[in-house]
Amino acid sequence: MVKKKSDKDDPSGLFIPGGLLIGIGVGFITGNIPAGTLIGLGAGFVIMAISKTKR
Repeated sequence: MVKKKSDKDDPSGLFIPGGLLIGIGVGFITGNIPAGTLIGLGAGFVIMAISKTKR
């Protein structure tokens, strides 16, 4: 019997907050927090979309 993956097993929802945190960190380093936040958010959405299409 094959176990069906549930939504709890899906880590793709963590890409957006992870991207945001990385973007904010890079923004602090470079001195431009809003740009880092938007870049991190965009990267999180792109990575999440790629991971969902690979299934």
